[in-house]
Amino acid sequence: MAVAIVSFNTRALLDACLASVAAACPAETVVVDNGSADGSIELVRERYGDVQLVVCERNRGYGAAANRAIAACNAAYVLLLNGDTVVATDALGALETYLEDHPRAAVVGPRLEYPDGTLQRSTYPDPSVADTLLGETGLHLLTRRVPYLSERSLRTWRHDVARTVPWVLGAALAIRREAFEAVGGFDEGFFLYGEEVDLCRRLAAAGYETHFAPVTTVVHVGGASTRQRPGAQREYLVSNRRNLVAHAGRGTAARVLATLRAISGARLVRDSVSLQLTRDAERRRRLEASVLAYKGLLRERELWKP
Repeated sequence: MAVAIVSFNTRALLDACLASVAAACPAETVVVDNGSADGSIELVRERYGDVQLVVCERNRGYGAAANRAIAACNAAYVLLLNGDTVVATDALGALETYLEDHPRAAVVGPRLEYPDGTLQRSTYPDPSVADTLLGETGLHLLTRRVPYLSERSLRTWRHDVARTVPWVLGAALAIRREAFEAVGGFDEGFFLYGEEVDLCRRLAAAGYETHFAPVTTVVHVGGASTRQRPGAQREYLVSNRRNLVAHAGRGTAARVLATLRAISGARLVRDSVSLQLTRDAERRRRLEASVLAYKGLLRERELWKP
């Protein structure tokens, strides 16, 4: 199994990722860097001479970089990683064996953990108003306390057995190259967020499956690159809308977008009130940025239309 990594300004984390990958003995390793300016490129060149490095002149987005990384590999199976991940030494063998044993699986997501060892939930259902309310308002945290409801929800179950799911979080994806190429890889129209959702849905339409399989564990810091980018809220909405329009049907898309808009309005009110009440300078700075972001989103009426 090959390893493909997309990197953007996460030098220290990338170093840890590459060290763990080297210990797992991949058939080949490819890093595509999206124009880092923090020494990530120099790190790969100086410390990891056996890694194939592809440097993009400009950041064209995660999906475009991932397509380049996978295209540069020769293996039948590729583990696509974010640069803020660390893999176990058994990861490649375990995931390759799983793909061999499940020929309809085109994408397999391993168990993800945060650096403190807690579970990072990584399986999600198809979009609906109910799931949007659960996920975007935090109500899913309440269902974790109800055993029956917790195990029925893809957001809250224990992630302790292998199963077929609509899609998995893209931090670590074991990919069947043949299936990936059959659907044209990632849609490069997605700049940030949602690429894995779209890929899994197109694979399903082509007769393939997406699996969650806790045959190995990958540590994922989360948000190391996206936190550096302003306007993340808008990019998340743009990608969400693109997925809804492409895959959910006009009616579902309209209902989910209306729900998201109502939630954004409620968050604007919440943060505006909090801004008036707080005196802490750093908290005020964060709240001011949030208020401006939500006001901007709510003014863009076309973003909320399917």
